[in-house]
Amino acid sequence: METDSFNQLPSYPEMIYEALEALNQEGGSNKLAITKYIESKYGDLSEDVSNLLTLHLDNMKQNGDLMFLKNNYIKPGPDVPPKRGRGRPPKPKVPLPPGAESVESAPPKPRGRPRKDPNAPPTTSKKAKPAPAVGPDSTDVGSPTGRPRGRPRKVRPQPVQDDDDDDVEES
Repeated sequence: METDSFNQLPSYPEMIYEALEALNQEGGSNKLAITKYIESKYGDLSEDVSNLLTLHLDNMKQNGDLMFLKNNYIKPGPDVPPKRGRGRPPKPKVPLPPGAESVESAPPKPRGRPRKDPNAPPTTSKKAKPAPAVGPDSTDVGSPTGRPRGRPRKVRPQPVQDDDDDDVEES
């Protein structure tokens, strides 16, 4: 049973960290160099080492365990530049001179439209309009064109009646 624990491989993140430390390249190591190091050190690995390594490198990159810079993987440290997010960076905050009040000290305004004052007298600034006439041919008095609203009704053509029977020949 001791041989089983002796032959066990370390986890992929441990192998990746070990490869980065052993390769010790200035700008970091790319995926191919890490793969070659792991294959040379641990020899008998499965055929999908490349796929598993890619998966673990991506997971470590997402978690912040590794930095990906110029197609190379780097261990994050104080000398590594911070990763910038997408979009435009925020404007730098200018410190206020001493004695000046900040805008944040004022209480925040409530959201939405302010409530009506129930004690205020009602305002009647609008003029009362006469009731519009109802009907298919009525015109809207308030309209500047004098036409009713909407699309006009379709007019059906009247059937043509022939009063002249002179053109018809009888046979």
